[in-house]
Amino acid sequence: MPSSSASPATSTQIREIVDNKGLKDFVNVTRTVYADDPHWVQPLMMERMDALRADKNPYFDHADVSMWIAERDGQQIGRISAQIDHLAQEKWGPNLGHFGFFEALDQETAEILLKTAEDWLKARGMTRMQGPWSLSSAEEVGTLVDGFDTPPCVMMPHGRPSYDGWLNNHGLEKARDMFAYSLDLTIPMPDRAMRIVKMAQKNKRVTMRPIDMKRFDEEVAVVLDIYNEAWSDNWGYVPFTDKEVAHGAKSLKPVVKPYRTYICEYDGEPVAFMLTIPDVNHKISDLDGKLFPFGIFKLAYRMLNGKENRCRVPLMGVRKKFQRGPLGAAMSMWMIDVSRQHVEKRGAYWGELGWILEDNDGMRSILEEIGCVVYKTYRVYEKRIV
Repeated sequence: MPSSSASPATSTQIREIVDNKGLKDFVNVTRTVYADDPHWVQPLMMERMDALRADKNPYFDHADVSMWIAERDGQQIGRISAQIDHLAQEKWGPNLGHFGFFEALDQETAEILLKTAEDWLKARGMTRMQGPWSLSSAEEVGTLVDGFDTPPCVMMPHGRPSYDGWLNNHGLEKARDMFAYSLDLTIPMPDRAMRIVKMAQKNKRVTMRPIDMKRFDEEVAVVLDIYNEAWSDNWGYVPFTDKEVAHGAKSLKPVVKPYRTYICEYDGEPVAFMLTIPDVNHKISDLDGKLFPFGIFKLAYRMLNGKENRCRVPLMGVRKKFQRGPLGAAMSMWMIDVSRQHVEKRGAYWGELGWILEDNDGMRSILEEIGCVVYKTYRVYEKRIV
């Protein structure tokens, strides 16, 4: 049964989401929260529904999820989810519960929503509340705490400057920060970085190749194998299930291109990969989240005929045996350099690389070596809820 509760002092209603209409309202909360934010990009409703529906997103196969909206005077003023990811518990310990999709118009609404999620997790035996994970580490992670003066890239969250204080006031403390790096593609890679790239190029045991789209499913399996090993020790990591791999591959296939998706091999064994995608947010910023009736034609034209302009590297990985050595860094820089050359020819002038954990010193050093700078910081919080 759907639940609805009210705060007597504020007449704020909390409504649990139980159907597709509720999910659409859940997505549309951001229209109110970011109504005065010129940098906000309303996501495509079709894409968000695909992420939030249990019959579409295989995350729901291994997680229990509830979602709520806060409403006042007929206006949607906040939202939150609470989820128990059983695979995350296997990796990071029992009694770990997550919250996500946190948005609120004011502190009072934020507190009501956070308490709703906390109570739901407590009732199910959870003793740790962590988030925002929206819904998992493979999707949108954290809330923005620095870098509010630019729009979010595709598949990255946004936030309001007040969120950090509101979350702290609820007893949530920083668990980890993640960084997004920006790269000006019009500036050549530094000489020292190019010398490192040439080290990989001259090594006869190392080869680099673009992804073979004719063997797309096989190539995805190769990338996943590298990713699962490379990321296995990273904080917050949860391995993909086979169904999640298939779902992600299907979602990304329209934007995956050989000239910006590379695999490095050592003695014929795939050991590193990098995926670059166009920043679709830059293409949809004026569509107001709507593909129909005309948005779909605008987006199709822009994707097929327009310049790439902006791009993002959402996934990159190097097998563990190369992660701490110079050859691993050289392969990473080589893939970045080749990809940037190709996207720049197609009109790209800027790229985002991330997110990167604050304590991932190896990858941070590589990115800073090639001229990347931190331009956004995202934070995940945690609280004991015994």
